[in-house]
Amino acid sequence: VQLQASGGGFVQAGGSLRLSCVASGSSIVPRAWYRQAPGKQRELVAFINSSGNTNYADSVKGRFTISRDNAKNTVYLQMNSLKPEDTAVYYCNRLDTIGSIRYWGQGTEVTVSS
Repeated sequence: VQLQASGGGFVQAGGSLRLSCVASGSSIVPRAWYRQAPGKQRELVAFINSSGNTNYADSVKGRFTISRDNAKNTVYLQMNSLKPEDTAVYYCNRLDTIGSIRYWGQGTEVTVSS
């Protein structure tokens, strides 16, 4: 089982990043992005369902866009107008309650400077 997230990095406030996450070797269909900021609990950022409908946390609405490539079993997160409070490790996974997910992969770190 592998969830390989990539695309994170260091960016100034107002900048953009595009995260990618591919699932391999498992039946996991990643449809959601989560993040965990330093000292905070992991939270759901965005998800996309099988019909392509999307949903976002209020804190990222209008700035982030989630999409999927079903053929590649890959989920993306386009992040624009980044803010320092977006600094976190970002993970992709299936859409589920956070406490019920056992495997998370290594995530990708995003740091936004002010």
